[in-house]
Amino acid sequence: MRVVAETRQADTLRRGVVPLSLSPPPRRVSRRTVFAGATAAAASVAVVTVGLNVLGPLSGFYADHATAVGERQRVVLADGSVVTLNTATALSVDYSGHERRIALHDGEALFEVAKDPNRPFIVMAGNGQARAVGTAFVVRRKDTCEQVIVTEGTVEVTIGKAAPVRLEAGQRLGFGEGDGQKVRTVDVDAVTAWQRGKLIFNRRALQSVVEELQRYRRGRIFIANEELKTLEVTGVFDLDDPDHLLRTLEDTSKARVIQMPLLTIIR
Repeated sequence: MRVVAETRQADTLRRGVVPLSLSPPPRRVSRRTVFAGATAAAASVAVVTVGLNVLGPLSGFYADHATAVGERQRVVLADGSVVTLNTATALSVDYSGHERRIALHDGEALFEVAKDPNRPFIVMAGNGQARAVGTAFVVRRKDTCEQVIVTEGTVEVTIGKAAPVRLEAGQRLGFGEGDGQKVRTVDVDAVTAWQRGKLIFNRRALQSVVEELQRYRRGRIFIANEELKTLEVTGVFDLDDPDHLLRTLEDTSKARVIQMPLLTIIR
């Protein structure tokens, strides 16, 4: 599937990405089997759906700033620093005379830090912290995984009691469960596209795309066909219409999308 909207990043994708082939179409099944499968899938995720907070993270109830699912918010802090909160994000602010400390409870935020050499700017996420004086960087926290992406300047990341790691613009460090704590190079424009209301994918497996997409819409998305999970997706999608990706999937492949309250099944 190759879908491109009218953005600069889309022009780049149009010029530089080789057309992709779809996975073989799934085996055709009867309507009765489909609905039986849908019912089984719904039952299997019932516990998750019941516990799902469709309005945003529970930490939003005690945080200083929070966004609901699908919402983005720009906040100017007391020192002039600017924080842009992505979907389902919650954070707290603790400023003192010797440091500026932010606790990211859930979600993702971009920090554009006002310079103040006498008060370092520190963002806490899980067992790690990102420290900067004057720079811009993204911190993301989801379940037990955290990551820091530097968009401008230099950031010093400390994980637990380990030695600090310095990140430059265009670098990412992931830490937490399931991440190898390695510094990687990233496409800053793509990973921060959410600020501009876009999601950009370049040859991403549908399973990964779905995991990202469902951060911006209420409920869960379940892929019932194993072959579809590896289907490669390239495109630029509008966050103000997150279901556009699902419609495009149906239009450009043999996949079918079944929508139910708080549950979407791709088969």
